[in-house]
Amino acid sequence: MESFLKREGYKLVRQTGRDKIYEKTLPNGEIRRCGVSKGTSEIGKGLFNRILKQQLKCDKAYFNKVK
Repeated sequence: MESFLKREGYKLVRQTGRDKIYEKTLPNGEIRRCGVSKGTSEIGKGLFNRILKQQLKCDKAYFNKVK
């Protein structure tokens, strides 16, 4: 997840005890944010699909191509 965010131009804006928050400002002024947990477990399929759709606004094929 982090490698995708960095390649897409997201910048680390905050790091809490367990999470890192990345942010990207698009040319139209829209701000996208995504959190990355330091946990070692994998993200469930449903949650991963929601992150793609709601936070990253991309599909799985694009994510896999960029990461």
